[in-house]
Amino acid sequence: MRSKNFCAALTVGALAFGAAACGDDDEPTASTPAGGGASTETQPAESGTDVSSLSGSIRIDGSSTVEPLANAAAELIGEEGAKLQVTVGGAGTGDGFEKFCRGELDIADASRAIEADEYEACQKEGIDPVEVQVGIDGLSVVANPALKFPNDCIKVADLKKLLAPKSKVKNYSELGSGYPDAPVSFFTPGTESGTYDYFTEAALETDAEQRTQNVQTSADDNQIVTGISGTENALGYVGFAFAEENKEKLKTLAVDNGDGCVQPNVETIASGEYAPLSRPLFMYPTAETVKMPAIKGYLTFINEMNQQINEASGYIPLTDELKTKALENINSATPVEKPAAE
Repeated sequence: MRSKNFCAALTVGALAFGAAACGDDDEPTASTPAGGGASTETQPAESGTDVSSLSGSIRIDGSSTVEPLANAAAELIGEEGAKLQVTVGGAGTGDGFEKFCRGELDIADASRAIEADEYEACQKEGIDPVEVQVGIDGLSVVANPALKFPNDCIKVADLKKLLAPKSKVKNYSELGSGYPDAPVSFFTPGTESGTYDYFTEAALETDAEQRTQNVQTSADDNQIVTGISGTENALGYVGFAFAEENKEKLKTLAVDNGDGCVQPNVETIASGEYAPLSRPLFMYPTAETVKMPAIKGYLTFINEMNQQINEASGYIPLTDELKTKALENINSATPVEKPAAE
């Protein structure tokens, strides 16, 4: 499970982040945000909903990628007068769903859709998850600045050769002409991470675990950056926002999915051109919790202020079509359909 060394509670209305000592595992934990500290100072709040009457507490945990978005939303809604105590953790998508399906959370953050086994665990406890998309993210393939690939680009087919479960590649030169004669070294998220799950399924097209030889994993994106930036031949992947935050330490590679090299940026991720490493970001309330004024108000606020909140967090806002779908799910409290089994 994703381990953390501290936890934090964000008390909205006082407009301050308050740190609290970590207690038992029921308390949501916090990690360094994927996109750095979210700031909404330059984003004026202009939501159409009066949130000043909202009060109470909301427990959120799950994806460390969605964590800064949840915090940015909590801070911004407080600036509009809501008196909510929003506790946000970043235990990882999988660990978040475990807590959510045990009834320990009001909202589970996720950097991938809920999976069949997680859905079934919720059903056993009488919990009906409601899927609410809140943003769009991309995964950036990053390397040590000294690692020289042709055109600073990597083919998806070569990512498979390097990181597939049974990969035996020991030297980048095995990928073909132009690749450096250098031993491979990888730093990636761990198996508890939604980022790991999404990359494995989207880029490697498997539900098996990626290779483990010459790979160091961490639940902390900062450790991944430290490993890659400090290891001459290192390669890995992190969320787009986090890569942008650390672009002075890392080289971001373009990705070729068969139609040429595409660099990840706001435009290519939002349009889906940056394939297959663009991904949706979700929050999952239950069919019951989404009807509660505090939670419905918080999620509706994220929908209304989607551009400001995503930009403050380093992510890509939803299209109008996706915003409409998300708002319909909030208002109707429609449970997600049962996912297909892997």
